[in-house]
Amino acid sequence: MTGTGRYDYIIAGAGCAGLSLAMHMIHSGKFREKKVLIVDRDHKEKNDRTWCFWEENPGLFESIVYKRWNNAWFHNEDFSRLISLSPYEYKLIRGKDFYDYCFKHIRQASNFDFQLGEIKGIYNRNDNAVLMLDDKEVLASYIFNSILFDKPDLNRKEYYLLQHFKGWVIETDKPSFNPDEAILMDFRVDQKEGTTFVYVMPFSKTKALVEYTVFSERLSEPVRYEEGLNEYISQILKIGSYQIVENEFGVIPMTNHRFPLSNGNIINIGTAGGQTKPSSGYTFRFIQKHSAAIIEKLAAGENPVIRTTKGRFRFYDTVLLNILYNQTLPGKKIFSSLFKKNKPQQLLRFLDNESSFAEELKIISSLPAWPFFKAALKQL
Repeated sequence: MTGTGRYDYIIAGAGCAGLSLAMHMIHSGKFREKKVLIVDRDHKEKNDRTWCFWEENPGLFESIVYKRWNNAWFHNEDFSRLISLSPYEYKLIRGKDFYDYCFKHIRQASNFDFQLGEIKGIYNRNDNAVLMLDDKEVLASYIFNSILFDKPDLNRKEYYLLQHFKGWVIETDKPSFNPDEAILMDFRVDQKEGTTFVYVMPFSKTKALVEYTVFSERLSEPVRYEEGLNEYISQILKIGSYQIVENEFGVIPMTNHRFPLSNGNIINIGTAGGQTKPSSGYTFRFIQKHSAAIIEKLAAGENPVIRTTKGRFRFYDTVLLNILYNQTLPGKKIFSSLFKKNKPQQLLRFLDNESSFAEELKIISSLPAWPFFKAALKQL
């Protein structure tokens, strides 16, 4: 076993969390004298995913936003609403655009290195954090780890669901979409496998991303995603002829498990650091806020261990996750109540963990009282 030198910082995993942290570091201009290593087993050259999120102001990745919408639909069998999102915009970034943009800047930063390899382990030794890359040890002052190596061991009041989804980018022969209006959630699909909805991100009148999404304890059979997409496109969108030009598949854990923020000089980021919202799976904006906070601490010479989620939001997420896990109420009924009875801007702030307590009380009062009261008592 041979060593490969020492770095100030190692970023383990070149996904959304790892590359976002690197970009915040480069953008700050305060780390040019620090040696930084990014490690991943993949070159990140595929358009393997998309990130959708809402923002009120331009963010760090504004230049690579592929499409944005000011209006979005919510659909259920008995309720449809076109939501004006202003002052927010709903934005979409394609995976390949994100990877290309980040690595372009990383290559231009002379203090950054990138290595391909299998991460076999991460641990502390004396005052160093140590990464086992293939058969070599690499040392650093801090390792920022975005890799969730195993499913966590859950305590009695912890829940673990999977948000799993398959998406197709489709093209049609004739105009089939309104490119100015996205579909944020459409629950007019079969709910037998768990909370299930489709969202549609139209790029033009003839091209859109259609994503079939399920919240459940286990993955579906591969054919079920394709059946769901086919049924939705033909029966709901009323599209008879189309071509699949791209596809993607992903799995996001939805859990109230307290992922450790750190272990010695190992700082967890992304999903591994608790930056996926337990009740919705939203991650991109939470990663950006966490990355910015880490960089601020590092630049000030302080310990970069940061808890970004306030306790009351964790409690709200846990109560909703309890209901979704135990299927006390259909998920589509919960989300329908939220979108039907609340101002969209307040709801988006709530989902971003940025709402006021008064707003939260109003939003909570719009939900079916007794099931949520019982779930809250269980968690207390």
